[in-house]
Amino acid sequence: MGKVRYEVKKIDGKEIVFEYHKIVVHKFTIGDVEDPELYAAEPIYKWQQTDAGKFVMQHSIEDPVFIHQLDQMTFGYKFVIIAELETKKLSEFYLRFGTCK
Repeated sequence: MGKVRYEVKKIDGKEIVFEYHKIVVHKFTIGDVEDPELYAAEPIYKWQQTDAGKFVMQHSIEDPVFIHQLDQMTFGYKFVIIAELETKKLSEFYLRFGTCK
């Protein structure tokens, strides 16, 4: 499970609590390359063209970010894309696309 944050907004004079979840929405690996961020551009772009990628890009509170780290087993790199979604959109994401494995 990811990080959760809450925000209180006044709408029509009422205070409403919004709940946002920061989760991993996609994972992929690439081999041992000199510039992993450059080589990650293609898999990220391809993911953005999928239904799940389009959903996340449209409904993420802020632009999704990617993080990478060295994979000690393969000497390649592991990448994750992290997005922040409002609770209702998170539920819809899980129902439509499942969890990130």
